[in-house]
Amino acid sequence: MIGSQGEGLKIALRTLDHTRITIGAQAVGIAQGALDFALDYVKERKQFGKAIADFQGIQFMLADMAMKLEAARQMVYVAAAKSERNDADLTFFGAAAKCFAADAAMEITTDAVQLLGGYGYTRDFPVERMMRDAKITQIYEGTNQIQRVVMARQLLKG
Repeated sequence: MIGSQGEGLKIALRTLDHTRITIGAQAVGIAQGALDFALDYVKERKQFGKAIADFQGIQFMLADMAMKLEAARQMVYVAAAKSERNDADLTFFGAAAKCFAADAAMEITTDAVQLLGGYGYTRDFPVERMMRDAKITQIYEGTNQIQRVVMARQLLKG
């Protein structure tokens, strides 16, 4: 038996506070890979005689992808530090880091697929797999809807 009798659920839920951060880190890694691949692709792909990276709309997408990625990375770092210290507000931050990073990874990988056009949807390029991998980070260790419930309960507790 781990812990005292009747404490199992409490211990299991507290464990999730720590492990959710690893899912956030996984999501950050997936998103970074998708952004890196998309950056290389848009620098090489030519349209109308110039690299598509030169088009302002593409640049806006890339900037948004990088901004969301960095915000997710910082949330995961903060949650990881709180996990190391076993801070009292870890439950909120673990759920927030997992939720935000997973949602960001889904958006970033979807944008990477779009930047590759039709190629992005084929198995010849890794971004379609990255998009599927990002999706699972929104689901396991508690869906992102559940993460929002966890966060709201923490906020309401005070």
